Amino acid sequence: MKPSVQCVIMGGGRGTRLHPLTKFRCKPAVPLAGKYRLVDIPISNCINAGYNQIYLLTQFNTASLHRHIQGSFHFDPFGKGFVEILAAEQTEASETWYQGTADAVRRNLRHFHYSDNDLFLILSGDQLYSMDFRKVIEQHRRLKADVTVAAKTVACSEISAYGAMKVGDDLSIQEFVEKPQDKAQVKGLKLSPKLHAQLNGSSKKDYCLASMGIYVFTVGALKKALSHEGSDFGKEIIPALLEDMKLHAYIFDGYWEDIGTVRAFFDANLMLTDPVPEFNFFDAYNKIYTRPRYLPGAKLNSCHIDRGVVADGAIITQAKLKRCVIGTRSVVSNGSILENVVMMGASEFETLDDLAENKRKGIPNLGIGEDCIIKDSIIDKDARIGNNVVLSPGGKPDKFERNGICVRDGVLCVLKDAIIPDGTVI
Repeated sequence: MKPSVQCVIMGGGRGTRLHPLTKFRCKPAVPLAGKYRLVDIPISNCINAGYNQIYLLTQFNTASLHRHIQGSFHFDPFGKGFVEILAAEQTEASETWYQGTADAVRRNLRHFHYSDNDLFLILSGDQLYSMDFRKVIEQHRRLKADVTVAAKTVACSEISAYGAMKVGDDLSIQEFVEKPQDKAQVKGLKLSPKLHAQLNGSSKKDYCLASMGIYVFTVGALKKALSHEGSDFGKEIIPALLEDMKLHAYIFDGYWEDIGTVRAFFDANLMLTDPVPEFNFFDAYNKIYTRPRYLPGAKLNSCHIDRGVVADGAIITQAKLKRCVIGTRSVVSNGSILENVVMMGASEFETLDDLAENKRKGIPNLGIGEDCIIKDSIIDKDARIGNNVVLSPGGKPDKFERNGICVRDGVLCVLKDAIIPDGTVI
């Protein structure tokens, strides 16, 4: 059989650092850029490379993710493509949850449809990047590697947040340290002068190579790796393979962001409002695919928008927006002012009967009411914000919480389905 590439996307753990956005959904299901989900990024990268045999391993808060995948990715029967969801399951061998990335792959190996000359491409489900996986596979085969680890240059002063690699000039991985803290150890992981010149020119800043959590394995190497007791690829498996396998780094020089925290999510979204953002959703050759919703275009009535991304079905009336991402079916009413706001929108439009029922119950309609001022905030899906509401994280400590509103990483978050009464000031 012709060798193929089996793609495995990790569906994410509890996502505690991204809470409260992960209170009701896993990280890959978090809405992104107005109309997408985070998981659309790795799936689209696979499809754009021509790799359409994709497994998605899920565990926590999976309902939203499963609905999205089932409504988004359908392949014709002649191409043999699929996105198959493999949820955590109890078996005779184990009744526990996945203990890490490697443990999740180990438990599902029997479900993968592969031959011995295939390759496995293992990906994270919560990163923002555009990578041509064909180049990674080509290098892996050319160098006859057992394992290839995608890597990104990171300043040595920031490497303590990543898995760090010491790489030779031939791209062979000589050492792998998960989140190194010791300064002497970090110094020993610096890029060689040759690689530094190739990647960073004449820059005098010290750089290391950080693992992106993207791996290519031969079938034999993967089976041998999973025979180790380790549960996580970065922390345990990769370091254990250095002595008896051929490991190489693939160095990626494009934009890449690990959406691991509320601040990272917030900044990555607002970056998309830049005139020329670092990540390009408008690339005709590397499309990002998502669920077709068949919504009408956004309706803007007497608005002033300075740097905005506005998704289908949004209705914005006589409002002022500066540097905002407005999601599907969002409603922003008369006189409201939004600055540095990520609004995720609504699951459905409200009917006239719904609006009448809201009035009877004394609750705001979906979206943002009249004469509100909202800054530096994330508004999760299906939130209801009344009239004359003022929201800003200014002066509020992290972990602040009150009636459907919290502050994380200096960003105010309105929780999913929250109801914020008229006149609320925070």
